[in-house]
Amino acid sequence: MNWQSLLKDFKNFLKFERNLSENTIESYGLDILKLINHSKANKLYLKANSIKNSDIREFIFQQSKYLSSNSQSRLISSLKKFFDFLIIEKIIKENPVDNIEYPKIGLKIPNTLTTSEIDEIINFLGKSKKNSARNTAITEVLYSCGLRVSELININISDIFFDEFLIKILGKGNKERFVPMSKMAKEMIKDYINTERFNIAPKKGQEDILFLNNRGRKLSRIMIYTILNIAKKGIGIRKKISPHILRHSFATHLIENGADISSIQKMLGHSNIMTTERYLHVSKKHLIETVKKFHPKKN
Repeated sequence: MNWQSLLKDFKNFLKFERNLSENTIESYGLDILKLINHSKANKLYLKANSIKNSDIREFIFQQSKYLSSNSQSRLISSLKKFFDFLIIEKIIKENPVDNIEYPKIGLKIPNTLTTSEIDEIINFLGKSKKNSARNTAITEVLYSCGLRVSELININISDIFFDEFLIKILGKGNKERFVPMSKMAKEMIKDYINTERFNIAPKKGQEDILFLNNRGRKLSRIMIYTILNIAKKGIGIRKKISPHILRHSFATHLIENGADISSIQKMLGHSNIMTTERYLHVSKKHLIETVKKFHPKKN
């Protein structure tokens, strides 16, 4: 079997057996392609069923010149999963990625925006002549619900429970969760549905999608980034602005205002609470004030 055939089978395995999202599968595929292209570029003619640990080490070393520690870790993880799949398929007996250490990754504190900066973004987008109701609703929902961009663009109108202030979200691995909807988000969504959304003729199969472009199709991830970058330039904020920054801001502001970590984990859709715990590091001042307020020997 050649590399391309194995990669295709691996992607199908991830999709149908592991139920992973298209974006995750694509990321794994791109990492495996790096190994395939490395073999071709260096005329190594590596074969999947005979590749050695030393071959993987040399490949990782070469890639480390161009990749961050986080990207290297993901690359190693992708390779490990790929060769684990080959073991399942009985193509190989041992995983050549075993015993390869992951690079040390320091704790990266997420960048965030202040509530004032988020209000500035929403106010700027609200003044635009086109799609102002849609774009302000998008920004408010990203921030007040803490959604991933892939979750936002796939919201269905039928999954919004206005009376209960809840939105049903399809997250990573097709896992469903309910997230609370703020009063502001509810009002903005309703305003958008009753105005701009009402005047758009959705394409077939897109009738239930909440956020549409002017041609009646679901918005792309790139379009969400474009909307936020337009606001960034318009108000002159130097900070990076992205859907994920709004998600970070959501979690950070909850921590600062006393929300418990397990509730934030559920709202963010994190499978591992360790992923959520990094937000505990973003506000040392908040933690110090908490100790001063609640510790029995505060005086």
